[in-house]
Amino acid sequence: MAGHLMDAGNALTIHSRTKSRADALIARGALWASTPAEVAAQCEVLFSMVSMPSDVESVHLGPNGTLSAQTLPSVIVDMTSSRPSLARQIYDAGAERGVASLDAPVTGGDIGARNATLSILVGGDPAAFDRVRSLLNLMGKTVILQGAAGSGQQAKVVNQILIAATMMGVCEALSYAKSSGLDPQRVLESVSAGAAGSWSLANLAPRILRGDFEPGFFIDHFLKDLAIAIEECRSAGIETPALALAHSLYRKASAASLGQRGTQALYLLYEQAQATLPR
Repeated sequence: MAGHLMDAGNALTIHSRTKSRADALIARGALWASTPAEVAAQCEVLFSMVSMPSDVESVHLGPNGTLSAQTLPSVIVDMTSSRPSLARQIYDAGAERGVASLDAPVTGGDIGARNATLSILVGGDPAAFDRVRSLLNLMGKTVILQGAAGSGQQAKVVNQILIAATMMGVCEALSYAKSSGLDPQRVLESVSAGAAGSWSLANLAPRILRGDFEPGFFIDHFLKDLAIAIEECRSAGIETPALALAHSLYRKASAASLGQRGTQALYLLYEQAQATLPR
């Protein structure tokens, strides 16, 4: 995603908790900063994407966080999937220092990031959104303002609820196709073109059939998102049995040492269960 910004001629100052992961960008001319605050002091627009809500809080509100810098960017855009309440907290803290803040989580996985076809779900003020829309368009194909601060994260909850149920369906369907003696690839070609078609079916089911369980999105990160979704739904008084089941299954997958595999590795849990069934 940072590479797409550079491709368009933007000068980057960057920070990563593991510096070696920034080597390729530094080789292309990006400047290194040792803390998030140092990045903030040198940027007009600042983007962040980390792992967990605790990381988001540290990066922006911590002692060396972006909002501790003496000189601040005009807009901060956090693209981590995080809690809506934390997005609002960062928004309020930024406003106290005259900085606009947007929460802008993404969906589309590693494929969308590489191909700049991500869907970007934005929450915050329209003026700040208009200021950075051209930059977001360099990273994503669908960039939509959802509403006030926190709305981007709420929209990501919607996305993860949909994916949670879909991935269970993909895994169960492929498990059935295999156990029935069908050619899973041939079935996949047929059903993908019909009403059952989805992004997960088109992009992750083929990986399952190839035995490719490398992460486009880590199970442990997805588990974090599902926990946030459950919190949000409980706060809203909404019953979500499919979400609860998906959360339970992904917890089992993580406990089975699959947490650093891709979300499609849930299929391995189904395979293990099938292997223990009496024939």
